[in-house]
Amino acid sequence: MSSPDTSGYLKQWAEMRYIMERANAWNKYDSKKKAEVFDFAEQYRQFISKCKTERECVKEGVRLLKEAGYADLKDVIADNRTLKAGDKVYAVNMNKALVAFNIGEEPISAGMNILGAHIDSPRLDIKQNPLYEETGLVLLDTHYYGGIKKYQWVAIPLAIHGVVALKNGTTVEIVIGEDMSDTVVGVSDLLIHLASEQMEKKGTKVVEGEALDILVGSMPREKEQCDKEAKDAVKKNILAILKDKYGIEEEDFLSAELEAVPAGPARDYGIDRSMIMGYGHDDRVCAYPSLIALINSSEVKRTGVCILVDKEEIGSVGATGMQSRFFENMVAEVMDRCGNYSELGLRRALANSYMLSSDVSAAYDPNYASVFEEKNAAYFGKGMVFNKYTGARGKSGSNDASAEFVGKLRKVMDDADVSFQTAELGKVDIGGGGTIAYILANLDMNVIDSGIAVQNMHAPYEVISKADLYETLKLSLIHISEPTRH
Repeated sequence: MSSPDTSGYLKQWAEMRYIMERANAWNKYDSKKKAEVFDFAEQYRQFISKCKTERECVKEGVRLLKEAGYADLKDVIADNRTLKAGDKVYAVNMNKALVAFNIGEEPISAGMNILGAHIDSPRLDIKQNPLYEETGLVLLDTHYYGGIKKYQWVAIPLAIHGVVALKNGTTVEIVIGEDMSDTVVGVSDLLIHLASEQMEKKGTKVVEGEALDILVGSMPREKEQCDKEAKDAVKKNILAILKDKYGIEEEDFLSAELEAVPAGPARDYGIDRSMIMGYGHDDRVCAYPSLIALINSSEVKRTGVCILVDKEEIGSVGATGMQSRFFENMVAEVMDRCGNYSELGLRRALANSYMLSSDVSAAYDPNYASVFEEKNAAYFGKGMVFNKYTGARGKSGSNDASAEFVGKLRKVMDDADVSFQTAELGKVDIGGGGTIAYILANLDMNVIDSGIAVQNMHAPYEVISKADLYETLKLSLIHISEPTRH
């Protein structure tokens, strides 16, 4: 008995696989378009080099919005001004979250087109009582923030960014370690010659949280100012420097928000300069094009919105996280200024909205191919990534976007020649992750996870493709500017 001819089935399978594979976006760019890709990437590179904390992102975001003619909603309310189609406003929440509105022709109750992302990133936070001296070395005690591999944060140059709130009501901004002439700090590592026991430990234990203390000084205060036998002479010298430069005392650490982050600017990555390596791509690589898309939008039919929030890396909790009522409250305030607020109208506005919840996806890495399912992985250069669902294992914690919404987005992207791909975060049983999407979906709006593929996610230095960044900007602008397509 002869074996069945399977060549036809194999051919069909091969053709279908080819159809489902997404093309590399670089292949469609001519020299002029490639120049646009690189120009926007450079703007973004400068942004993340400058903005390494949520406060810095908000401050820079407000500057860009003001330049584009956006008014502070707080001032609009204080002046009892009304808002109409074409007006543009923004609101800030505790200097760590931001929302901006481009008010459309249609009433807000008809729904909004929303772009959302988070601006916090994994890091080392300085504790409230951090400064101590031991064996002539002065260190700052830290508490890591978000999901990190602790061993990645040793033996690299760190900068300190943040604010110190004084009892007199003033706030002192601090940046140490970014200027090339400035000092840097860091966490020490154990030399390999003495690390035999350390090398036997699990990755979670190689460096433990309480060992992530930052070395900041080793020189005692001058002997005419401090007895050489005096206790904590090095610590006193550090405090004297802080007092002289910033006007702060040791007690002021109690009301400080200081973050230790990788020092130095983001850099072009790859011999062909096709990528960017830097700190905080997760999730500023989505936040920046979202904000720029809103700023670049002109007259819109449906109100366009950009939300940039804090605390996503620890569950979107707190007053500045997506789970707070800040966004709903600001929508209510805008509707009130437009003269059409009602509780029912607010509920309708949220339910009738469409949102791209932008967060990063894990980029396929040939060095770690075993954790990816190749057909459903995100790849560099293939455009914006869509995750119909996220979550872990059995979709736990997932926002599962409706098939109808995905279908509409496919048409929008194909019509506009936007390169996109779909993905999951690794193999089903390996892990997973969540975003802010489910929180907005709780308000009954259409929400889908989308974003940009990242290598080294949550490491001190992450990597993205410039092509993916550009394609994300394109779709973000379409989402804001052409709502009738939905």
